[in-house]
Amino acid sequence: MLTAFFLAFADLGLPAMRRVLVRAVGLALLLFIVLLGLLGAVLSQLGLSGIGWLDWIVDILGGLAGLVAAILLFPAATVAILPLFLDEVAAAVEARHYPGLGPARGASAASQALAGVRLALLAALLNLLALPAVLLLPVVGIGLYLLLNGWLLGREYFELAALRRLDLAGARRARKACRLRVWLGGTALAAILLVPFGNLVVPLFGAAAFVHVFHRRDGLERQHPCV
Repeated sequence: MLTAFFLAFADLGLPAMRRVLVRAVGLALLLFIVLLGLLGAVLSQLGLSGIGWLDWIVDILGGLAGLVAAILLFPAATVAILPLFLDEVAAAVEARHYPGLGPARGASAASQALAGVRLALLAALLNLLALPAVLLLPVVGIGLYLLLNGWLLGREYFELAALRRLDLAGARRARKACRLRVWLGGTALAAILLVPFGNLVVPLFGAAAFVHVFHRRDGLERQHPCV
């Protein structure tokens, strides 16, 4: 897993990856600002007591809660935008590291978009349910956040990378055969999402990393089966 992450980090310097990086970071930043604005607008409606100092305190606490909520909902946003540039990232990574594979058949844009939206909605729901724990019991809440999003991100990133070479049933079998590796990789991505500005590169970095996870599994599974 560490090798896949080191390779993905080095791949960010590829010319094709730099072009995608600008778009991915810009879109991720825009989504984060939209999330923050929407949540701030909703939470600001709580300050309607008519008592100036109380409304002021509620506004401040609401703003902080909105920031935390936007950070926690960001995994759902990364899942939703991943299909937009996965093929470009995977093609660049495969051309550099796995040139003998031949052209990928590729999943249809519609199936990729549907998979992204479906898991994004699930991610948003689970993270909203985890939000009270994060606000009231930070240590427990962050642990819950990592567990949930480690599974969600690992599953989606791996399956979308695998769908370029396998059908849906095959992609799911491959993921289940490497479930621990996939979960650990997803958990690492979830942790990076908590780092300021680091979260902006997660969609691109995660896509590259899980292309490596998929192909290294494919090449090493006979000698080192996934656990």
